[in-house]
Amino acid sequence: MSARRPYKRPMAGWWRRNPFFVEYMVHEATAIFVALYALILLVSVVQLATGEAAWSQWVAILRSPGMVILHGAILIALLYHAWTWFNIMPRTLPPIMLGGNRVRAKTITTVGLVTALISSLMVFALIDWLGK
Repeated sequence: MSARRPYKRPMAGWWRRNPFFVEYMVHEATAIFVALYALILLVSVVQLATGEAAWSQWVAILRSPGMVILHGAILIALLYHAWTWFNIMPRTLPPIMLGGNRVRAKTITTVGLVTALISSLMVFALIDWLGK
């Protein structure tokens, strides 16, 4: 008598069957760009600590056309990552109540995006002010 093999559910492409999961997987894939940019920043700090010659060489590498294109791709991926992260935020937070009414999801997303934009502009202004 032959033993029956257990049923194994096919897992290939499970996330492509539902648009929500497709968006989720694309969002998670953009985390690779977040890590890549963190690595670039880490290398920058190491080169800066190494000395002026190492820093100058690193800046020359960063100004190369390939690195400029890579930074453009990273910027696009990070903007998408931030956008989707703030869109997910209302679903992950506990209900927020103001004046006895629940705050709408669109309001939470908008406040998060505006806060991130204002914070970024403040950091840019601080860097500009320190550079003068």
